[in-house]
Amino acid sequence: MKTHCLHFALCVIALVGGFSGCSNADDEPDVAALRDEATLGVKDYVDSELQKLLKATEALQDAAPEPDADGWNAKDDEDAVADMRASWSDARDAYERVEGSIAVLFGELDVSTDERYDGFLEVEPDEDLFDDDGVTGMHAIERILWAGEHPKNVIDFESSLDGYQVAAFPKTEAEAEGFKMKLAQRLVDDVETMIEDFEPVALQPNTAFGGMIGSMAEQLEKVQLAATAGDESRYAQRTLDDMRANLEGGEAVYEAFRPWILEASGEEVDEKISAGFSKLAAAYAKNKGPAIPPVPATFDPLEPSDDDLKTDYGKLYKLLTDETDVDEPDSLLHVMTEAADAMGIELIEE
Repeated sequence: MKTHCLHFALCVIALVGGFSGCSNADDEPDVAALRDEATLGVKDYVDSELQKLLKATEALQDAAPEPDADGWNAKDDEDAVADMRASWSDARDAYERVEGSIAVLFGELDVSTDERYDGFLEVEPDEDLFDDDGVTGMHAIERILWAGEHPKNVIDFESSLDGYQVAAFPKTEAEAEGFKMKLAQRLVDDVETMIEDFEPVALQPNTAFGGMIGSMAEQLEKVQLAATAGDESRYAQRTLDDMRANLEGGEAVYEAFRPWILEASGEEVDEKISAGFSKLAAAYAKNKGPAIPPVPATFDPLEPSDDDLKTDYGKLYKLLTDETDVDEPDSLLHVMTEAADAMGIELIEE
């Protein structure tokens, strides 16, 4: 199933209430104002990205070829497939920027939208690649759009799963109709539901800030899963782009909280968090292209060798291992949790 943060699992206390710093008559006016500024800033940001997500998912569905007797494929429908892939990537960026908030607020929608193929198969097999039940969401669509181009290690990984079905383009009119009006429509419907459900939410600091921490912690998980070909955007080979978008979202949420953090924790904590973001951004920028760097064949995540840690993958793995170690006083995750404590935001570690 879809998990968030193998190294540091985090859940948030309550969506509304259950926060030790919620407004009351004894609050200092400046703290209350900083808190409201932070949560409203995050609310506006998530709203904006969800609208981008909806626009991209609708464009993807619109770009799907009209169903005909032989379905469609990458050769005969080259332009349509290119348009769908581009819209899918736009949707992926928008979703990854707000994944921390969506996963915390709407767990079931996060699964139907963003679960990996293997996670779905752990629940039940799905013999129909093109319907709106079972395996759904962005990765179900990705798996079809890049059919025939999946890396060998991805095929080797997935073909060992119970219930595995070979990825393919629609070969019949019924399959093409299913892709456009069921699978793609389900994604559009789920995003519309996110927007509708998010509109009345009175976003709380523990939800907003805790979701950001969870999303940052998940950066390591994404890299770890690449070693087994189980990373998220494995068919399009753009999981590093997912991580870049995650980071952008984290920086946007942090920027909304920054005035409050400066008030509660001071400039030193702010500088440490900003430096942590900068380190990750620099590492992601150094690795060109959308994919996580190739994993050395000899890589052992329990005891990686010095030589393997000198590779591009090893450097990324080491950096994220260090920065998401909540017990390491200088790590990004540790400083973030300290900032949460200083603001009175209660987080629960699992």
